[in-house]
Amino acid sequence: MSRQRPTVLKAYGVVPDRDRVIPLGDLGPWRPKLVASDLDGTLLNSEGEVSPRTRAALEACWDAGIPVVGVTGRGPRLLDSVRGALDGRGIAVLAQGGFVVDLERDEVLRTVGLPRDQAQAVIERIEAVAGDLIVAVEDASEQSEISGPLRVQHGFDWPYPEPAHLLPRHEVLPEGPVLKAFLRSSALGQDELLARAKAVVDPADAEVTHAGLGFIEVLPPGITKATGLAIALERYGVGFGDVLVFGDMPNDLPMITAVAEAGGTAIAVANAHPAVRTATTGLTGGHDADGVARYLEAVLADV
Repeated sequence: MSRQRPTVLKAYGVVPDRDRVIPLGDLGPWRPKLVASDLDGTLLNSEGEVSPRTRAALEACWDAGIPVVGVTGRGPRLLDSVRGALDGRGIAVLAQGGFVVDLERDEVLRTVGLPRDQAQAVIERIEAVAGDLIVAVEDASEQSEISGPLRVQHGFDWPYPEPAHLLPRHEVLPEGPVLKAFLRSSALGQDELLARAKAVVDPADAEVTHAGLGFIEVLPPGITKATGLAIALERYGVGFGDVLVFGDMPNDLPMITAVAEAGGTAIAVANAHPAVRTATTGLTGGHDADGVARYLEAVLADV
């Protein structure tokens, strides 16, 4: 089927991937003061790149006085790739909210680690209900170097071709704090593993989530994309109710919920997880169909 550029409704109706328009209702006088977007699976295409159309839409936001904040699960070791995606502008929220940086000033605004013993206890609690897990860790003590490689247990099957320390299980956790831990099960899918983890992990001890990569993540307590985005919003003097946010996976739910509950606008891309589609107020095209760009173009045309 050919893909034609469809009509965009005044309601910022948006175009998923099969030449359809989904009307979202009239937003009335509301206009965003800030755009926040997940990167992988949302703003970036399947090649991990920002398309020319999306790049132009982000630039148009800045030109209209609307800052753009990238909010990603990528850790600080991947800061250069995040900087490139965002053209080095504004504030970026990394590591699901655990590492926040002003890209223009090279200023770290937040860095939070989970103590080793606490991480170990949480992993053991999850294994008690999920069976043996394979572990990888992003070491918080290497944040000053930004590029420290992951510590990965043999057999984890890390999905990206990047440098990593391959280690036996008993050596994966470092002596110091961890930015986050990744847990993979050979028997359970990511949704089931996350459900079991949430049933036994107190948020006072750790946050657990997943980004659609086949494993779950364990983060310091209180570390979510919402709390990371809040730091950026404070810098810009913007409230959650003034934000237009895009996402695709359960790790995006905290910021999506915070924005939606405050009266802002939360949009899922067409390839989003069902839980995200349920939580958002609208739907746009998929990440390989310039969904975010299409939505922004409609918004900016009416600003």
